[in-house]
Amino acid sequence: MKMMIVGATGLVGSALLDRIDHRTYDVVALVRSSMAGAAVPYVQASPDDWPDEIHRFAPDVLLSALGTTMRKAGSRDAFRAVDQTLVLACATAAQAAGARQMIAVSSVGANARASGFYLRVKGEVEDALKAMGFGRVDIMRPGLLTGDRSNDPRLAERLAIGLAPLSDLITPARYRSVPASRVAAAMAALAGMAEPGFFIHHGPEIRQLADGK
Repeated sequence: MKMMIVGATGLVGSALLDRIDHRTYDVVALVRSSMAGAAVPYVQASPDDWPDEIHRFAPDVLLSALGTTMRKAGSRDAFRAVDQTLVLACATAAQAAGARQMIAVSSVGANARASGFYLRVKGEVEDALKAMGFGRVDIMRPGLLTGDRSNDPRLAERLAIGLAPLSDLITPARYRSVPASRVAAAMAALAGMAEPGFFIHHGPEIRQLADGK
């Protein structure tokens, strides 16, 4: 089975590299910059060329950990370019090349009719993936992603991560923080699942999948 990972340099994607069984499966990461010492082979290309690279590799499963933030993107158009346009371009190329499964990281609260821009875009992407014709689509909807962001300048998010153990005590289960490593473990567990359909996995389900339940 051939698997391709996009968004492999982010918090979830980098954890995913260590959790996909590259001894059993043919796994390749698609990246825009060099990844010296990567746990899996990788193809370096401009994002504009990613659909061509995906079509060339023809994965059975595409795993997307692509995503940015409004602050990091700088504008709504720039945010859409990554979280919507690039995600769907990659998915379209994979589906056209014969991929049967798509696994993508979204967000808790994603809804195409949400009033907030961020969650609305995430919901629009989910709806587009559902209609795309994959045999199986798995959507990961974690709450706040936690992990090592020591090299990330997003101070507000780093503060939220630091307070997560306290805020989780009064937060409904699906909205609680989730370690990026557990999201990656859940994605690895889902990769290659045979049952067809469209599946949404919130925090509690993500934790169960990561624990092998």
